[in-house]
Amino acid sequence: MNKEIESSVSVDKSEQSVSAEFVADSYTTVGEPLLDDPKISIRNGNVFYAEKQAIFDVNLDIGKQQVISMIGPSGCGKSTFIRCLNRMNDTIDICRVEGEFRMDGEDIHDSKLDVVELRARVGMVFQKPNPFPKSIYENVAYGARIHGLTDNRVQLDELVEQSLIRCGLWNEVKDRLDEPGTGLSGGQQQRLCIARAIAVDPQVILMDEPCSALDPIATATIEELINELSESFTICIVTHSMQQAARVSTRTAYFHLGKLIEVNDTAKVFTNPEHQLTEEYITGRIG
Repeated sequence: MNKEIESSVSVDKSEQSVSAEFVADSYTTVGEPLLDDPKISIRNGNVFYAEKQAIFDVNLDIGKQQVISMIGPSGCGKSTFIRCLNRMNDTIDICRVEGEFRMDGEDIHDSKLDVVELRARVGMVFQKPNPFPKSIYENVAYGARIHGLTDNRVQLDELVEQSLIRCGLWNEVKDRLDEPGTGLSGGQQQRLCIARAIAVDPQVILMDEPCSALDPIATATIEELINELSESFTICIVTHSMQQAARVSTRTAYFHLGKLIEVNDTAKVFTNPEHQLTEEYITGRIG
């Protein structure tokens, strides 16, 4: 994204005001939430934690080889929403998901679907880097071993090397592949986790605030990596940094109180939003 877009999302915390009136029972997502031939399609998506509803009637398409950013105040449902896309919410006993969540036309929440296989196709990178307590090599090789993606050690070596190269980490670690992944810096650990995710050749990568624990230099490295990976993968990123959303995404979705308020090209969302709530959030008056 260009400097004009990035500068338009600068937050002036001195401009605090009451948010636009929002009627929970009568809202419609504005912008362009639907696409032709999407990679992922959500219709009437709802999520409940016991009796409390966290996501309300989301209708959204996510394009192929597209980076879409999910923005909005803390607790608005961004992370809950992307966890529906690889069924991470299945791990929460009180969580219930309703509606249609489809990838390439296939029902993600079909009870007959192999969840392990789904999570290989839809990888996830978390807010805090979480390398396994294994060597750098074994962190990257783990998924390939589990899914039987290689036939011998030579192929596995090549897969590990290529995954680390794609994440810009190979030259930094090639002489210490047997050392623990936990011994790397925070930014290196996050790139290692991304290398681990792409080693199983996913189609979609989910990123839940992947730079929130990183310094500006490491953040810039991860953002460059996202731009490069978008040529091969569909990427959904949750971020609290609107500047980051402007830099890395082609489309942006704004959530508010569990509702998808606006979806549009990133440039339009940050320079000419259609909904008052979106405008108030990006100008720092709410959130």
